[in-house]
Amino acid sequence: MKTKVLLLALLSGFVFSVAAQEYQPQVGFSNEAGYKTNFKKNKARDNWFISIAGGASVLLGDQNGEADFKNRLNFAPQVSFGKWFNPYLGFRTQLNGGIIHGFEGDGAQFMQHNKYVAAHVDLLWDVTNFWAPYRESKVFRLIPWVGFGYAQRFKTTESYDRPRTESPTLNAGILTAFRLSKRVDLNVEIQGSLLNEQFNRVEMNHLTDGIVQLSAGLTFKLGKTDFEVLEPMDYALLNDLNGQINSLRAANDELSKRPVSCPECQETVTEVVNNYVDNVVYFRINSAKIDKNQQINIYNTAEFMKNNNAPIKVVGYADKVLLIITWVFLRNVLERSLRNLSINTVSLLARSLSSGEVRTNNLMAKIAGTV
Repeated sequence: MKTKVLLLALLSGFVFSVAAQEYQPQVGFSNEAGYKTNFKKNKARDNWFISIAGGASVLLGDQNGEADFKNRLNFAPQVSFGKWFNPYLGFRTQLNGGIIHGFEGDGAQFMQHNKYVAAHVDLLWDVTNFWAPYRESKVFRLIPWVGFGYAQRFKTTESYDRPRTESPTLNAGILTAFRLSKRVDLNVEIQGSLLNEQFNRVEMNHLTDGIVQLSAGLTFKLGKTDFEVLEPMDYALLNDLNGQINSLRAANDELSKRPVSCPECQETVTEVVNNYVDNVVYFRINSAKIDKNQQINIYNTAEFMKNNNAPIKVVGYADKVLLIITWVFLRNVLERSLRNLSINTVSLLARSLSSGEVRTNNLMAKIAGTV
C-alpha cells in the first residue's frame, strides 16, 4: 500500500505542470500573428467567395490628359470569383469592362467612345491577418493584391473606323473589406492596369497606357468561412493522456485522505464459552430405570435448558466390560428412561435427544448425543 501511494504521488507531481484539460480546437481565431501560425487545410469547397461591384474608371492615354476630367470618367462594372487558401493568402479572377473614353488631337478635340473587356488573375494578401492574430470576425481587413491578365478594346465605326486593340495587362490594387455579417462583406477597391502604348489607338512613343478604377460592392462567402489552427501534435492521444492524468489525480486525492501509516489489523478471535452442567445420573448395571434419588439431577438439567435456551450434550460412561454397548443402544436407553419421568420439564430434555458418538479413553467409554 505504501509503495502504491508513493508511486502515485511521484507521478502526480510530474504531471501537475501539464494543463490536463480537454483540448478545444482554435476555430476562427489564432493567438499569434498569422505568419507564425499553421492552419488546417480546408476542403476544396470551403472559403470561396464571389463579389459584385461597380464604380468609375479613367483611361490614361497619350492625349487624354488634355480633356475635361468629367468627360474621361467611365462606368466600370466588375465581377470577381475566388478562394482563400488560409486567412491571409488567396486568389481570384476578376472581369472588368464597360465604356471607355479616349481622346486624340490637339486639345483632345476628338473623343473615342469605345467598349472594352478585361480579365485578370490576382494574388490576394490580407495583411491584417498576416501581421496580426487571425480573427474571422474582424470588422476591417486591408488586402493588397497583384495580378496579370488580358484586355481588349473593340472596333468602333463612329466618326471614323478604329481597329480593335488588345494588350496583356499587369494589375495591382488595394481591397478593403468591412464585415457586415458572417457571410457578407462591403468592399471598396482601387486598382490600376498597365497596357501597351497603342491600346488607346494613339502612338506618341510613350511607354504605356493605363486604366485606373475605383469601385465598391459586396462580397458573398461560400462554404466554410473560417479556418482552424493546426497544432503539430496528436490531440486525440493528448486528450487520452490527460484523461489518465486526471484519473491518477483523483486516485491520489483519494489516497491522500488516508492515514500515513495504517496499523496492522488484529485478528478477531471468537471465544467459545462452554457452560457445563455438572449433573450426573447413575444407572444400575443392566437397568434403564432411573432411581428416585437421581431424578433431581434430571430436573436441574431441564431447568438449565429452559433458562439458557442452549443445546446440551448428554454423555454416558461405562467400564471396560460394557464397551460392547453401542452409542445407539445407550441413547435409546437414556431416551426411554427420561420419557418415563413424570416431571414435565424433564420430558423436554428427553424429546431433545437426537445424535451421539462413541469414544474410548483408557478404561472409560464416552457416549455423547447433541441436542
